[in-house]
Amino acid sequence: MPKAPDISRPDISLPDPSRWKALVFIALAQLMVVLDATIVNIALPTAQQDLGISDANRQWVITAYALAFGGLLLFGGRVADLWGRKRTFVVGLLGFAAASALGGAATGEAMMLGARALQGVFGALLAPAALSLLAVMFTDAKERAKAFGIYGAIAGGGGAVGLILGGFLTEYLNWRWTFFVNIPFAVVAAIGAYFVIREPADARNRSSLDIPGVVLSTLGLVALVYGFTRAESAGWTDGLTIAMFIASAVLLAGFVATEAVVKSPLLPLRVLAERNRGGVYLSLGLAIIAMFGLFLFLTFYLQVVKGYSPVATGFAFLPMIAGMIVGSTQIGARLMTRVPPRLLMGPGFLVASLGMLMLTQLEIGSSYAGLILPAQLLLGLGMGTAFMPAMSLATHGVNPSDAGVASAMVNTSQQVGGAIGTALLNTIAASATTSYIASHAAGATDARLLELQGMVHGFSTAIWWAVGILAVSAGVAFALINTGRQGGDGTATTDGVEQDEVLVPVAAH
Repeated sequence: MPKAPDISRPDISLPDPSRWKALVFIALAQLMVVLDATIVNIALPTAQQDLGISDANRQWVITAYALAFGGLLLFGGRVADLWGRKRTFVVGLLGFAAASALGGAATGEAMMLGARALQGVFGALLAPAALSLLAVMFTDAKERAKAFGIYGAIAGGGGAVGLILGGFLTEYLNWRWTFFVNIPFAVVAAIGAYFVIREPADARNRSSLDIPGVVLSTLGLVALVYGFTRAESAGWTDGLTIAMFIASAVLLAGFVATEAVVKSPLLPLRVLAERNRGGVYLSLGLAIIAMFGLFLFLTFYLQVVKGYSPVATGFAFLPMIAGMIVGSTQIGARLMTRVPPRLLMGPGFLVASLGMLMLTQLEIGSSYAGLILPAQLLLGLGMGTAFMPAMSLATHGVNPSDAGVASAMVNTSQQVGGAIGTALLNTIAASATTSYIASHAAGATDARLLELQGMVHGFSTAIWWAVGILAVSAGVAFALINTGRQGGDGTATTDGVEQDEVLVPVAAH
């Protein structure tokens, strides 16, 4: 029997007649951000050589962006609420374009890393503004589901386009064009958004900004990732490395204490306290730690060890993207209303760990078709199957006033997990490579062969850690997530009792 309408929550405004035109420009901005993430991975080996970036610092080209984006994402969402989502969206686009121009014109390591950090800062304004614009412009449930579906499809398909486009730009033009290509996307989206988007006038949240929370959370995350990065060159027992970990723990503890007492916290602790939401954030963060390191390793393995061109490398990643799309749309989406989320997330992460386990067998002469392709398919299928119910469950039982920050926490856990994963696994791989070369140097007759053997040994060692992290992620999903299946009417069952649930679709970046 259909539920009676809730008259206690009046509509904010009538639907915007230009909302579908606005979706085009919002989706274009999302495509640009996703393209940038995958394009840079493909261009990194060439850019590293051209700019003289050391092996120890190359992961900062990825980490600088991910850390700035993840660390400031909650702050960006609050800025959009306070300043206006349309204005924040346009400023984020133009700032992202300027940062991309700076990256494309980079003359050295410092300029490149600074440009990537700036891209992350403006991306942290852009992403939550885009998602919240969709939420306030599409008020009808069916229309909003369709709009978020289009937005999410672009996130998945854009990754594949970015891999291939990045290869073509790097091989036939120059790696700098992987940055310059963002500029026309951003300018067109900004102009279109300025003239088409009409944000509801009363949709802002004008509560004060939590500046201490922003400072403490950002500094705590920077200290954490820097500690992992420094461990590669200085060792885990180095004084400054240990100091960074201690500083991170103190800063993040201070952040939690601050959020418990301030009037308008950046992250209300009640969002994290609910068992299922906490389980989603933790399991997703761990899974992304495992995945981000793998992307970096496979890119260098295919280009440096196997000699693939940038274009061939882009195409070589497509089975993983295809597996993710199939797992998400054909398995996760079809089963999420029939079985409890933990029975999709847990097995999904375990299937992904099997694919990762296959990649621990990497050798210089490993076959792409015999090893890398099936491993990527398993990884993609597992991750896609797990991510779909996780995104829906991210706002399980949340108060409507907290739905935005609960959704932003999903992206934050992914971005911070990516930053930590890239730093941690790159550190483990580099340490294993150094140890291998040192122990085999005496009997080596070919220095180049020894270098490649050491590199692959380092990759496989780090991938073993990734296998363990994915297994832990599956365990978290099984242990913490106890909600029942999500009904087609927007409800969930826990221990056989049907309960209302706020579901806000989220597109993963």
